[in-house]
Amino acid sequence: MRIEASSVKGFQDYLPPESLKRAAIRRIAEKYYALYGFVPVETPIIEFDELMRPEINNSEEDEAIADRFKLKDKGGRNLGLRYEFTFQLSRIFKENPNIRLPFRRYQIDSVFRDEPIRKGRTRQFVQCDADIIGDSSVDAEAECLSLMFDIFKELEIEAEVQINNRKLLNAIIASVEIESTKQVLRELDKIEKSGIDNVKAELRRFATANQIITLFKILEKDISFFKENKFEGAEELDELEKKCRLYGIKARINTTMTRGFSYYTGNVFEFFTKNEKNAIAAGGRYDKTIGKYLYREIPAVGVSFSIEALTELCAEAISKLKIPPYQKAIIISIGKEKEAISLARKLRKESISCTITKEKIGKAMEYANAINIPFVVFLGEEEISKNKIKLKDMSSGEEKVLSEKQLISKLKK
Repeated sequence: MRIEASSVKGFQDYLPPESLKRAAIRRIAEKYYALYGFVPVETPIIEFDELMRPEINNSEEDEAIADRFKLKDKGGRNLGLRYEFTFQLSRIFKENPNIRLPFRRYQIDSVFRDEPIRKGRTRQFVQCDADIIGDSSVDAEAECLSLMFDIFKELEIEAEVQINNRKLLNAIIASVEIESTKQVLRELDKIEKSGIDNVKAELRRFATANQIITLFKILEKDISFFKENKFEGAEELDELEKKCRLYGIKARINTTMTRGFSYYTGNVFEFFTKNEKNAIAAGGRYDKTIGKYLYREIPAVGVSFSIEALTELCAEAISKLKIPPYQKAIIISIGKEKEAISLARKLRKESISCTITKEKIGKAMEYANAINIPFVVFLGEEEISKNKIKLKDMSSGEEKVLSEKQLISKLKK
């Protein structure tokens, strides 16, 4: 039987140079996670399906949960592929209740969702998460925002952030006596995609015309109005906006922003590209999730982005990303295999990436050009007899005859 070798729809391979760009984004993210005191965590791809389902008393699933991949093992157990990392943190704290708080954790790994493919999203994508567990202060939220802006700055992505508070939004909806809070939240979350007029039309299923008019009038009020009238969540949101200023961040309050996941309990935030207004990262506070299997509340706040979203939605910025060559030099062994291996070992001990080839010089040079290796080292009888090494800079064409020490110094720059 003839087999058509092709990838599954929604899943894809990444080859150079795309794979190098993705690796560079990962390195930059890990650099700032470490600078902010986050430690890495790894979790299984597969979990029990019951861990991924919503609570029994909550029959409505978030879209991401509904789109989870389900499977069974040989024992007939109901399993699934993780669709995000947060529910796994709840299990981790159940199994490791003595983790010292506050706990700053990051994870960069694949998650899976059986959903329609769209720009910036495949069915397997690499999620980059950072969470602060055990800190109930707005300081934790401000740290997450600052972290993301530092990452975007190094990636040369111009971003802006919008902030809101779920308690405030719930209070606004309650103030106009609309009972279907969850349905209203779902509709408000569609404003950016569907437009305000379409959202107002959809809200007629849950509210009267007067309630909708009043709702949107209140949503247009500034933060001082909500503070003066003691709306729950207003003080938290105002404090976050002020804290952002200390970090040099200009955060815009957007009272219609909801963020999709139902587990958010306080301040929420979403990052957008400045020009195209594409959402590229998001997060918020979720104090009722992490400790649910311990039957206690553990404060938590997190922020996440996917590598796919950045490479698709910020393609121009990512294309300009300065990616160091994954291979610094290629050593052409001209009948001197022993010496070439010895040199390669010395270079690698100095953290200089290199490979050895015994191909003819012309073919080896062509290969170096094809995969952007910046330097070529020639090692033949003439070089060995003089105890020297010839180095060619492939960008300038300049050739130099150097000692081994000079060669290492040059390649380390």
